[in-house]
Amino acid sequence: MPNHLIYIVMDSCRYDSYVRAKTPNMDRLAAGERRYSYASWTSPSHYALFMGIVPHQSPKGVFASEIYKEEFRKWVDRLGISNLSFKTFVPELSLAKVLKGYGYRSIARVSMPVLNQFTALNCHFDDYRLMDNHNDFAGMVKELDLTGETPRFCFFNLGETHYPYMLEGENLPHISGVHGVFKAMDDLMGDAEDAEADEFFPLEEMQRLHQQQVRCVEYVDGLIGDLYEKCPENTYFIITADHGELFGEDGYFGHGPIMHDKCFEVPFIEGMRP
Repeated sequence: MPNHLIYIVMDSCRYDSYVRAKTPNMDRLAAGERRYSYASWTSPSHYALFMGIVPHQSPKGVFASEIYKEEFRKWVDRLGISNLSFKTFVPELSLAKVLKGYGYRSIARVSMPVLNQFTALNCHFDDYRLMDNHNDFAGMVKELDLTGETPRFCFFNLGETHYPYMLEGENLPHISGVHGVFKAMDDLMGDAEDAEADEFFPLEEMQRLHQQQVRCVEYVDGLIGDLYEKCPENTYFIITADHGELFGEDGYFGHGPIMHDKCFEVPFIEGMRP
């Protein structure tokens, strides 16, 4: 049977947050590396991920087209399926569609409303759902079932590492378009006073939020240990992020309409279940 695939995206987790965190379970999988997202915010980044393109390295002295080819070839080793290549993915350019052709059942659990089941991202998945709780990786782990003969492709988008970093109960500053993560965007549109009322976080607050993202990575790592226990040996893991985050560097906070290295640097860990 082909390998099960568990694909975990820690939303907004920048690379150095992962480096600063204690991650004994991710370390059991493989040494993490710094890679780069194809986009600076959640939705377009996931369109690239769902095409089968993982966050990229940045080698010099090679044609960029060769990087794409090599990444698609790597699915052969990840899944134990021979002859996978870029040609396998066209014309749909969908990892879920390719795996469906090899008998996989594709399951997605997402935390960000911009990834909801009514978007085009849901195309070719057998079971795709926006979680009721923004921070419910524990629920995703609990409901996972890899029993039976059917190989699974399970995609998990985690909200724990996204602002407000599991700090909803605390008195955080209000940021237009971020609180509620687009759920109340209609209410915010046209409210000029709301935009003017936003204040940039002081440095101490920025540092506190960055450290809290580090703690959230450690929380996720603990649940990954529980996830290993539910997975058979022929389970391949990819753990990464869709983009980074800014915590005051060079006058920026957040991600999206920001051109800064920290907005694109992401951790990347992959390997067979330890």
